[in-house]
Amino acid sequence: MYANSLASYIANSSPKIRNVFETWKNLTPDALLSNLEKNQELKALLLEETPWLMEAKNESAQKQRLALMFDLNRMATEQLAAKRILQQSQSSNGGWPWFEGMPESRYITQLIVTGFGRMYYLKVTDLNKDDASRIMVQQAVNYLCLRQAEDYERLLKDYPNEMDKNHLSQDHIQFLYALSYLNGVVKPAGNAEKAIAYFSGQARKYWTGQSLYTQGMIALWAGRNGDQKTSDAILKSLRERSLSNPEMGMYWRDNRSGYFWYESPIETQALLIELFEEMGNDKKSVDQMKTWLLKQKQTQSWPTSRATADAVYALLLHGGDWLQTDPGVIVKLGRHTIDPSITETDKEAGSGYFKIAWNGSEIEPAMGNINVSKTTDGPAWGALYWQYFENLDKVTTHDSPLKISKQLFIKTNTASGPVLKAITSDSHLMIGQQVIVRVELRTDRDLEYVHLKDMRASAFEPVNTLSGYRWNGGLGYYENTRDATTNFFFGYLPKGTWVFEYPLVVSLKGEFSNGVTSVQCMYAPEFAAHSEGIRVKIK
Repeated sequence: MYANSLASYIANSSPKIRNVFETWKNLTPDALLSNLEKNQELKALLLEETPWLMEAKNESAQKQRLALMFDLNRMATEQLAAKRILQQSQSSNGGWPWFEGMPESRYITQLIVTGFGRMYYLKVTDLNKDDASRIMVQQAVNYLCLRQAEDYERLLKDYPNEMDKNHLSQDHIQFLYALSYLNGVVKPAGNAEKAIAYFSGQARKYWTGQSLYTQGMIALWAGRNGDQKTSDAILKSLRERSLSNPEMGMYWRDNRSGYFWYESPIETQALLIELFEEMGNDKKSVDQMKTWLLKQKQTQSWPTSRATADAVYALLLHGGDWLQTDPGVIVKLGRHTIDPSITETDKEAGSGYFKIAWNGSEIEPAMGNINVSKTTDGPAWGALYWQYFENLDKVTTHDSPLKISKQLFIKTNTASGPVLKAITSDSHLMIGQQVIVRVELRTDRDLEYVHLKDMRASAFEPVNTLSGYRWNGGLGYYENTRDATTNFFFGYLPKGTWVFEYPLVVSLKGEFSNGVTSVQCMYAPEFAAHSEGIRVKIK
């Protein structure tokens, strides 16, 4: 209900969004394809040969369902149906369970109350006129006040002399944050006044020990309740801990994915954008933070409806109006100038995306001198690909934000245990020896749908012949052994350095090319890298 209501509100609040979608549907159907399905000629592997074919189909279906957002009658009917389900699943004490038949969940109840509160705050839903929703929310707040009072009474009983210590939990913070959206609409139960006052004091005193997400919640709650001192202190702390650069925008190093509801990077960034706009009135920082959100979407698919709705809300309703900005990008390659406003090329509505290709006879050395300029506000990005033929052992290293290197080692068993010796251009291997392949992969950002292909010489036979899911050093991936390569598929590749090793056995004599190791983000093929070529000599 929350995701559909917010998405419908945003989509219908801007005529430009509607016009763009109509153009996509009628003129540029490729715009409705998943990023995994686009630009197949630039990718090292066909989508059908990866484990992600269904993800691509699902994302394409999601884009095609955008049409439903503009059918107001259907959306209203579906929202009524969702509201009816919420009414039926609410317990008599006001709480909601996760699933029917389970006990009430404090987190789920607070999540639903927060959703109603945000829709009311944004004027998507008017709780003063929607009696059914207001009654549901009031009953839920009564249930949550009872839980708060129980926590307070338990602390008084168990820690009567330690009430000044930190007893603040994420549940208490989420409750205060949810109430901050509903000032004047619902009233907290009278038996919870002391508990609310106590946990409010705890939030003001112990906010420094909280996560980014919960700190943002405290700052918004404090500012909306007149405590500008606490809100300003949290804003100052967040600014001091932030990182920024021209490409990635403004972000926080410790905004990482985790197992808990307050460890969602996309929702955290969206909430902090709301904080900097509402309490900080800092348009410059807001636009830099929006850049980080867009850069995440460039390399990742957002699978959850709440995270996506929050991100779109943050991108469109805060900071500068990027929807109204023309690309304003001019690219110069030697004597060639590409100005989208002049050049006759098909541009995708909304995004301004276009593609130009030159064949071998048209390419000149001067085209290696590239200059990109932008005359308008807002971000833009692109990529230049050079596809060519070369003997594998003469290929040199290529890096992007992805960096990859490969080494071969001879494994020798000694009295003190196995010893690895690096193979160089002067090394000579023997038939029967075991070789260890070590691939080191570095990435400066989180990526999804990453394919790593490691070639091997025809003189080597793999020891691991069975394909399957592997877990190594905190990273899960699918390993697939083929005749001439070993493929690694990463559904999610976090920022950092990752090392992979696997054994081969020398089976033929002669001199061989061992090929290169290449890696590419299938979702954003401009993020690619490959190692240099290697030759091996075998006696």
